[in-house]
Amino acid sequence: MNIFLVFLILGVIFFCYKKICSKKPKNLKLAKFKNKLQSKQTNIERIFLREEEKIFSNPNINIYIGIYDNEANINRKSNIHRARLSKFKKSKLNGEMIFQDDEQRIYKINNGKKVYL
Repeated sequence: MNIFLVFLILGVIFFCYKKICSKKPKNLKLAKFKNKLQSKQTNIERIFLREEEKIFSNPNINIYIGIYDNEANINRKSNIHRARLSKFKKSKLNGEMIFQDDEQRIYKINNGKKVYL
């Protein structure tokens, strides 16, 4: 009888322990949103998105593509440059203002003359 009571008490303790430890959030989508909102990586991504939006909206901001940039950064910067060219018809890349005419040709102005690229 004593062994039965010991096993019964251990079973109840084990059941209560499992119930407390395996408590899942009631709304998984809400929990994911909360974790994503509090994540440091998400905050860093938001800062980069704001910075890219600021660069995209102003064609006079210089986009510097260096020789040590990795391929993903080069692609991102060149896409921003192309988008600014198509939207504003001008974009500053590596310190030079580059323009696009009505015939979609790309040029820069050097000593007051158009130099087509």
